Amino acid sequence: MDEGGSRLRRRVSVRKRDRPSPGKPRQEQEEEEEPGAGGRRRRTAEAQPLQSNDSEEDMFGDYDSFAENSFLAQVDDVERQYMQVFERGKLAAGLSTDGLRGDGGAPAAGGFAASETDAPARNRRRREDASAQLGILDDVPSSQGFYFEDLGISPADGGNPCTGERAWASSLETLNEELPQNSVEQHQQPDDSSSEVRSGSEENRRKSLKEHLKSAMTGNARAQTPVFSRTKQLKETLLSEEISVAKKTMESSSDDLGPFYSLPSKVRDLYVQFKGIEKLYEWQHTCLTLNSVQERKNLIYSLPTSGGKTLVAEILMLQELLCRRRDVLMILPYVAIVQEKISGLSSFGIELGFFVEEYAGSKGKFPPIKRREKKSLYIATIEKGHSLVNSLIETGRIGSLGLVVVDELHMIGEGSRGAILEMTLAKILYTSKTTQIIGMSATLSNVEDLQEFLQAECYTSQFRPVELKEYLKIKEAIYEVDNKAENGMTFSRLLNCQYSDTLKKMDPDHLVALVTEVIPNYSCLVFCPTKKNCENVAEMICKFLSKEYLKHREKEKHELIKNLKSISGGNVCPILKRTIPFGVAYHHSGLTSDERRLLEEAYSAGALCLFTCTSTLAAGVNLPARRVILRAPYVAKEFLKRSQYEQMIGRAGRAGIDSVGESVLILQEKDKQQVSELISRPLENCYSHLVQEFTKGIQTLFLSLIGLKVYSGNTTGQFRMWKVIRKKRNQCWTLKEIGVVDLQELAAPSTSHRNDDRNKS
Repeated sequence: MDEGGSRLRRRVSVRKRDRPSPGKPRQEQEEEEEPGAGGRRRRTAEAQPLQSNDSEEDMFGDYDSFAENSFLAQVDDVERQYMQVFERGKLAAGLSTDGLRGDGGAPAAGGFAASETDAPARNRRRREDASAQLGILDDVPSSQGFYFEDLGISPADGGNPCTGERAWASSLETLNEELPQNSVEQHQQPDDSSSEVRSGSEENRRKSLKEHLKSAMTGNARAQTPVFSRTKQLKETLLSEEISVAKKTMESSSDDLGPFYSLPSKVRDLYVQFKGIEKLYEWQHTCLTLNSVQERKNLIYSLPTSGGKTLVAEILMLQELLCRRRDVLMILPYVAIVQEKISGLSSFGIELGFFVEEYAGSKGKFPPIKRREKKSLYIATIEKGHSLVNSLIETGRIGSLGLVVVDELHMIGEGSRGAILEMTLAKILYTSKTTQIIGMSATLSNVEDLQEFLQAECYTSQFRPVELKEYLKIKEAIYEVDNKAENGMTFSRLLNCQYSDTLKKMDPDHLVALVTEVIPNYSCLVFCPTKKNCENVAEMICKFLSKEYLKHREKEKHELIKNLKSISGGNVCPILKRTIPFGVAYHHSGLTSDERRLLEEAYSAGALCLFTCTSTLAAGVNLPARRVILRAPYVAKEFLKRSQYEQMIGRAGRAGIDSVGESVLILQEKDKQQVSELISRPLENCYSHLVQEFTKGIQTLFLSLIGLKVYSGNTTGQFRMWKVIRKKRNQCWTLKEIGVVDLQELAAPSTSHRNDDRNKS
């Protein structure tokens, strides 16, 4: 066989080769299959240098094998077998052509047409043989992604052999189409020199494929090199250095707090940029510099609403994430508050290099993803936080949780949800000695009891940035709350309103008069007992507002309705469609998260000036108002608690905007005595609900501890485990290891009760 054919059959060795030393030619081992002999023989030949790529710098030189089983070597194997199939087909075609020739060497009349007819069949056979070798291309480096995209092979098709074969066959067809037309014509001429022409064209095709592969790899390597600006690199370097210095300062227990409470100066700049906070309140500085905080002891702090409690918690969380490099869990009572906090802290995560993960509703992964470099801030509801802690205990990763922050800590005394929160904190206390717990609330009374339960230090203050004035409305008279007065209130003024007979029937509580004293220049919240009442009150108020309210920020309200249509498929609540043009809307759990987000943004921007809402908005959602009106002293059918009342009126007064906040509680004569007791009595104590909510409380805790293996067992069916006992003095529940408990009694308490009843009968 000629020299060109031997070069086509040459195979690149898949063995790892040593690079040649300077000045010495590199020797390579080539294996050539001996036709007819059935065996193999080896010969050593001097390597022929490959031609350089004209368009790109050849970064590989004449060394075309990166490692054993390299990609180029595998391509050579496919091409070699492809060429063998092609030559067998060519030989068969030559024999058939010779049999059809005439005496003068010219082809017979039908011979040329027959060879043309068989050509598509031969091409199909060649493609089938080549596609059979596709299995070696399954494990392709990621750097070859762009190359296969150019060939029309999707990365998603990598595991589908049929799809891969079709793509590989289409690439062979593309190569066939790219051959010069004169070479196609040469194939059609039955000349003696046709074999040399075809060999030369196949050699060119082979070299072209190699050059194409090298060019693609060169381009991919160059394209994947990230390019950062010099300024960005310097900023990241400075941030890393400041975090390193802050970490050393915290470990050395020095009094030097650095640029911003042991945090980089970039954190201070971000608070100015995103939240407009340039300076902390005095109490915030005092709380952050407490010795107990510096020593990472558990802490409970209590201040009135709008005092800035959340900022202290955020700074402590950033210290844990950036300086101590540990994960943080923040537990909030409602989904709406979780979503608000996610929105507020996501920008900090992007700038400072940590993840902000939402655990609310259907969102959240259990156990959470374990990461090496960046740390995670988990923001969760009470139930999701409990599940997250369980998954960390089960996987032995509870020690990775450096800090747990509980907002609205008074929720620990709220029914079954309070029992879940108490179980979560108890498990953290007794499974991780290195996890710090921070609790905060505006309505805590028995702080000392919770302090003992959490083994925490305590900080309290009565600071409020905006003065709050409380009023009561009975008929048309307005009374100011005064604890020094005999009955707890003093007369203030008469409500100035001129109502028609129709308006008196529609609005006997004079809500329209109270609202129009404030809006549209200032904002107002109206708390209603039920969701349906929210909608009815919003629609009633708009019926009696003048047309002048339609002109206030008309363009922004029109844009709000348009956005609500776009997120709900063109359908907007008819009540919102009628009330939004007046700057009024309702706010309750019946809204979707997207609708609630759009309405809250419009309220914060001033396009909406009045919300009729339920009590859930009072629990931490940052929507303050100049005046807060309580439609009735009830939540659903239950009379208001002191803590609920404090949460609602705490929304009045916006720091930095208002100089004073006002709250107005509307009451009837029959409720006057109860309201007088409400405003004069102290906050309710916070008690455990583990026993009251037995199936969702103490029984769930026992079974959960068994499932999480927080106990030691023996073969007798009885286990030494964590048992919950009650302290008589403060009614708090704590966990202590106190001996042996029969699990059968814990697992089926109702059965034992039925047996006792039978014995008594």
